[in-house]
Amino acid sequence: MKTTKAKTGMKIPWDRYFSYSFTLLIIVQVILWDNFCNGQDYGTPSEEESSDPPPEMAKCNGIYMSYTFSGREKEYPHVKNITAQSWAFRANAMIINVGTEEVKGWQMFIGFRHKELIVSANGASPFDGDFPLDASKGTTFIGSSNTDLKTSIETAGDYNQISANIEIVGTLFGVKPSITPMPSNIKLTNDGWQCPAAKRRGGNMHVCCKKNPKLKAKPPPPKTKFAPRRYGDLNMVYDVLQAYGNNYLAQVTIDNNSPLGRLDHWNLTWEWMRGEFIYSMRGAYTHKKDASECIYSKAGQYYGDMDFSQVANCQKRPSISDLPPERKDDNVTGKLPFCCKNGTLLPPTMDPSKARSIFQLQVFKIPPDLNRTALYPPQHWKIDGVLNPQYKCGPPVRVDPTPFPDPGGLQATTYAMASWQVVCNITRPKAQTSRCCVSFSAFYNDSAIPCNTCACGCNDIDTDTCNANASPMLLPPDTLLVPFDNRTLKAKVWAKQKHMPIPKKLPCPDNCGVSINWHVNTDYRNGWTARMTIFNWKEVTFEDWFAAIEMGKSGEGYENVYSFNGTRLSPNNRTILFQGLPGLNYLVGEVNGTNPTKDPRVPGKQQSVISFTKKDINGLNIPGGDGFPTRIFFNGEECALPKHFPKKNAGNKHRISILTSLVFAAVSALALMMDSLLC
Repeated sequence: MKTTKAKTGMKIPWDRYFSYSFTLLIIVQVILWDNFCNGQDYGTPSEEESSDPPPEMAKCNGIYMSYTFSGREKEYPHVKNITAQSWAFRANAMIINVGTEEVKGWQMFIGFRHKELIVSANGASPFDGDFPLDASKGTTFIGSSNTDLKTSIETAGDYNQISANIEIVGTLFGVKPSITPMPSNIKLTNDGWQCPAAKRRGGNMHVCCKKNPKLKAKPPPPKTKFAPRRYGDLNMVYDVLQAYGNNYLAQVTIDNNSPLGRLDHWNLTWEWMRGEFIYSMRGAYTHKKDASECIYSKAGQYYGDMDFSQVANCQKRPSISDLPPERKDDNVTGKLPFCCKNGTLLPPTMDPSKARSIFQLQVFKIPPDLNRTALYPPQHWKIDGVLNPQYKCGPPVRVDPTPFPDPGGLQATTYAMASWQVVCNITRPKAQTSRCCVSFSAFYNDSAIPCNTCACGCNDIDTDTCNANASPMLLPPDTLLVPFDNRTLKAKVWAKQKHMPIPKKLPCPDNCGVSINWHVNTDYRNGWTARMTIFNWKEVTFEDWFAAIEMGKSGEGYENVYSFNGTRLSPNNRTILFQGLPGLNYLVGEVNGTNPTKDPRVPGKQQSVISFTKKDINGLNIPGGDGFPTRIFFNGEECALPKHFPKKNAGNKHRISILTSLVFAAVSALALMMDSLLC
């Protein structure tokens, strides 16, 4: 038998040599395989990761949350001013249920305070908007994949079901390199939970939240598998009706729940996160149909034999709009209830049948989602219109499947295969972001206070020729009837007549498509009247228009409106909803003047007088501000109000004093004449 000689001088038989080598090879493979497996992200913790949890977490009997700052790097541009320097930062937030009660639809608030701009957050979705998200005043995260936190008891301690990990990437400003930028607080915002102030240690902070013991126990809600449905001004539901291996049929339902909310020519956008595309649609259409976007994508590689010229849309962020009414009975794209209204969503207080829109879409998927249960809704929903409130939409939240009446007319109920709810709420417009504005005038003052400068933005205006920050110039009331371009000369002449200063750089226009003039018409002992005029400076006609006027205490005395329909809105009856009368519910667009070469364009106009009583309302001061609205809405959009009210000017008082003096002088002269005659 052949032998080999080791370094020690021992002779090892060849058969044993191969046996030892084979055994050693097996041991090495086992070690490598073990290291390889533990290096993968399969939820199996390594020996380092399986160390004992923090003592605070072990002592917590509720919801444990932590925030860890991972680091930051200086971003471009590099500036000397520390407060203006931007930093790219990374952080990790964790929420884990270490108690005995399940938390459905968890909401974790992080109190950012360094002008943070969140770029991404793996493991969660922002509740307050889309990325990039302004989180300078704090923001709330909710689960994207794991929306509920089950207990260890019902999951045998499965971390994937009882916890969520959020990897945050963003930008912050104005923090010195020697300071660790941390949020002011972290807490659970779900109803019925209370959190003490978070404790901080260096770049880590943590808190243990518990059920509020003082909270009165409510009757348990119906048992649901998913998160309960929530109420919002605008409610959208994404229902999967049919599911196949590589595609599914979905239905989108949009409900307007706000008494003042409205959408005209709505436009809905979202973002596909897993390479999906829309094959066909009913009840709506996409604005772009470009087959090349599919052919040169992963979908085009997988569906090599598909005719993409027939595909409805291949964009990652499609833009979807409602169909016009003439497509309602179309066999291919129409024949859906509540579809095809040209994108109009009215408040339910006006017409419940026009407060809902529905459309359907056939969605194709790509690997690895090629099974019936691999269903993922699109993210980052946004909806807008021509002139409407500004909506802020949350992420899709999985809810119990939507029930539908049986299509065959039987006394049965069918359910969607899966449902997600998107809740949108109306936000107050920021400065210079409104799309309508208000001017004030009164019978006791010659001047009208026009809409604020750049009330609706100055993005399309050359501010080198006008002052975007100047206060508007007072105008004669008849000037409100002409476009802004024709007001400049009248404004200058009026200023000279009234001895008012004329700035070298005139203020910019308001740039609004719709304007409203509120004019105090009369003021007497038992009541007062106002006149409201609505101007449409757009070429778009507003069908079924409405305006809502929110008054102060004078609103309780509302009596009647004579050219509109008027309705008080509860609960305080100080808000009045005005609509056009039947046959007068169209606010036409702007048209050319009688002679287009020299006459200015003429806006669409609606006008009415409104009467109020002073009965049982004490202390009303109409010129002092009680005769003017505190808020005005047009088609749900909140309009920008002037910063001042018209006041009784000195000219009126002067005329009154002169008249009084003349009367007194006449009476005195008459008394002297009578006295001389008697003598």
